[in-house]
Parts: sequence; structure tokens; C-alpha cells
Amino acid sequence: MIIPALDLIDGSIVRLYQGDYEQKTQYSLDPIETVHNYADQGAQWLHIVDLTGAKDTQKRQIELIKRMAATKRMRFQSGGGIRTEEDVAQLLEAGVERVVIGSLAVKEPELVKGWITKYGAEHIVLALDININDKGEKMIATHGWQEDSGVRLEDLLNDFLSVGCRHVLCTDISKDGTLSGSNKTLYKEVVAAYPSVQWQASGGIGSIQDIEDLKPTEVQGVILGRSLLEGKFTLEEAISCWQSA
Repeated sequence: MIIPALDLIDGSIVRLYQGDYEQKTQYSLDPIETVHNYADQGAQWLHIVDLTGAKDTQKRQIELIKRMAATKRMRFQSGGGIRTEEDVAQLLEAGVERVVIGSLAVKEPELVKGWITKYGAEHIVLALDININDKGEKMIATHGWQEDSGVRLEDLLNDFLSVGCRHVLCTDISKDGTLSGSNKTLYKEVVAAYPSVQWQASGGIGSIQDIEDLKPTEVQGVILGRSLLEGKFTLEEAISCWQSA
């Protein structure tokens, strides 16, 4: 499935380069109108990142997210600095179906495992951002990619599978925002190693060929952000490519 993504700061659609707030591009697009546009082109899910809320939990853009979900044009997953159960409940009440959790899954795995048990594996997505070191190890980065957690992807995931973890959004940080193609090897490896997980590939898609190249990996979802916002291709073209044999 092709999943368009919108990153939001203070009500505006933006893109950060490799998670850096200082390297921000702002787009003159209305979030609600963009929801309708993407739905018209065939999107079934939208990935929303609340970058304002990630930086300051007191300024979560919950009202905007609620209005986006209220369109009922598609289904929504959303994250950005999720730190408490209240954050999870608030997004679910706002109409978001899946809450995306990143750093906290590494820092407080028992807490997040408890949420998976309480709310159900269908409603939690682990966002695991990966740096591949010179030994070829898949190391998880936290705090907006600023810190290496010292935790291997496999170790974390094996722990979360004990509570039935089902959805994982995996980003190769070195590819994000570059439009230089995805890390196909990474996704092929993780899909083969963890077939019970619904994998979402994120980062680096810059062309229709990049989408085509991901098909053999058998990931279930492909996140598209900058490539759509900058008109590298249309969402309709991306969906058509993904669905073709």
C-alpha cells in the first residue's frame, strides 16, 4: 500500500531534511485540502507527523488532526513525540486509528508494550529509525535521530513480538529526504526475518522506479513524503505502480 505522509508544524505542511528542524522546507498547501486531494487520487491511509507536538507536548496540533480525521476520506496514523498514555488516548479519540511511537519504544519498552496489550496491536505502530553502522548492524536512533540508542533493531523487535506487535514503520536515516532511493536490502532482510510484521518502508523515494524497486522486498506499505510534495510524480501514479503486477 502507498501511504502519503504529511509533516505539520504550526498548522503548515513542511519537510525536514533528516529530522533537522533547522533544515525545513515549508509548502503552501492546506492540510485539509491535501487530505481531500490525496483521497481523490486513491489513498486509503495518511501518515501524519505532528512536529510541533514532538518538540513541545503542550502545543500538540490535536485540533487540526481531529479536523483531518473528521473528513473520513481515509484512515489515519499519527505520531510525533508520543510520551504518555494520555497522548495515545487523545489521538485515538481524535479519530486516528494507529498511533505511531518512536523513541519511547526504546526508552520505555515495558510502558509501550502495555499500550499494545491495552489498545490492541492494530492501533500501535512502532517507528524505528535505523542507522546501519560499519559492522552492518541496524542500530536504532532516538530523539529525532540525534542519539544512537545502542539498541539493535532485532533485539527491540524480538521483545515487542512477545505482545503481538504488528506494525513497524522503518526508516533508514541516511536515505530520508534525499530522493535517492530506498534501502532495498534492509527491507528485504527485515521482511524475511519477521514475516508476522506489517512493514512500512520510509525514506528516499524519489521516482516511480524507486517504488517499483521496493516491490520484491514485499513490504506492506511505502511512505511517500517529499516526492509527492515536490511533484516528482503523482500519488495516483504511485498507487498504480504499486498495484501493477
